[in-house]
Formats: sequence, structure tokens, C-alpha cells
Amino acid sequence: MKGYFLTPTGYVFIGVFLLVSSVLFYLEILSRRSGDLPSFIASIGYLWMLLSPVLTMRLLAEEKQKKTDQLLLTSPVSLPGIVIGKYLAAVSVLLTAAVLSLLYAGIVAAYGRVYPLELAANMTGFILQGCCFAALDLYCSSRAETPASAAAMALGANFLLWILDLASDAVQADWLAEAFQFFSLYRRNEPFLMGQISYAGILFDLSFAAGCLILTVYRLDRRRYQ
Repeated sequence: MKGYFLTPTGYVFIGVFLLVSSVLFYLEILSRRSGDLPSFIASIGYLWMLLSPVLTMRLLAEEKQKKTDQLLLTSPVSLPGIVIGKYLAAVSVLLTAAVLSLLYAGIVAAYGRVYPLELAANMTGFILQGCCFAALDLYCSSRAETPASAAAMALGANFLLWILDLASDAVQADWLAEAFQFFSLYRRNEPFLMGQISYAGILFDLSFAAGCLILTVYRLDRRRYQ
């Protein structure tokens, strides 16, 4: 956590998130005099894809670049503890941005009507989606040699997930379309955007994040023995 706020990383992430989301809020809500918060939350959900690499690019790749990973991997801390600690620090910054985005719901509530249960479902899916991207990008950071290459690798992986979502509507084979939809973080978020708590969606998101963290631990374990 100190690493995020003693350097510009945390401030840049939160600042860019609020700047872009404010522009989207003006275009989709204020200029149209609309109260469609689910559509707005769906739009800012794409910011996780673009900004999550900023949070994770330094977590492990910078350790490797500065050779401090040798000290880290030989310290009396378990590899799962190292990975989970770094992941929770990134998720804490992510959650800070998500909580600040509730200000937009407050503005809509001041001039219109907001349904708390629907908003809670929307935000649940929104936060879980961000946690999945953070876990995936942390794994990318574990495979990269420098923070810049980690950011590029993470952005590519995030775009691949987005392309899979688009490809599911384009492919002709039903089995392939279903496979793409199964792994799509955006399709999994649709029930939450409709105000429904999807237990299958929650289980998938948690399993996706856990799988990425397990792969990260495995990658660090291989590097330690190398």
C-alpha cells in the first residue's frame, strides 16, 4: 500500500479513472438527463481493462528488474503470502476508485431516483470484474522482465478477453461461441448490470482470480528454484 501512495502510481490510477469516468458520466447521464446508472457502470467497466496494468506492472516485474526478487524469494514469507499481499494491495487501490465512483450515483439520486438493491448488484459485478483483471495482470507481471513489458503483456491479455467477447457473436460454430462466452468476463457481468445477483457469476469471477493467483505462485516457485 505504501508503494502505491509514496509513488505516483496510486494517484495516477485513481486520477485517470475519475477523469475518464467523469467524462463518460457527463456524456451518458448529465447531457442526456438520464438516470441509467447500469449502462454507465457497464461503460466504466472497460476502464479496468485499460487501467489495471498500471496497478500491477511494477508488483513483480520491477522486483525482477532491480534484482530484489532474490531477496524476496529467500525471505521467510510463503510464496502464496507474497502473491496475496501484492494482490490485495492492488485490489485496495481498485476498491478506492470503485467507492469514489459512488459519487456519481449520489448525483443521480439528488435529482432522480436510484434503486439501492439494483445499484448494489451493479457494483458487485463491477468490482468482481476489476478483481479478475487485477489477478490476470499480476500473473502477466510475474512473467515479464520489466514493468513496461508487464504493462504491454497485461494490456494484450485484457484485450484478448475483450476480443473473445466480440468473437462469440461472429463465429459460426455454436460450440466455439459458447466456449468464448463461458470465459468472457463481460458476459458474466451482464446479470449484475440487470440488477440480479448471479451466484454462478460470482463463483466464476472468484475462480478466475484464484486460478490466476495460483499460476502466479507457480511461476514464482519455478523462478525460486532456477
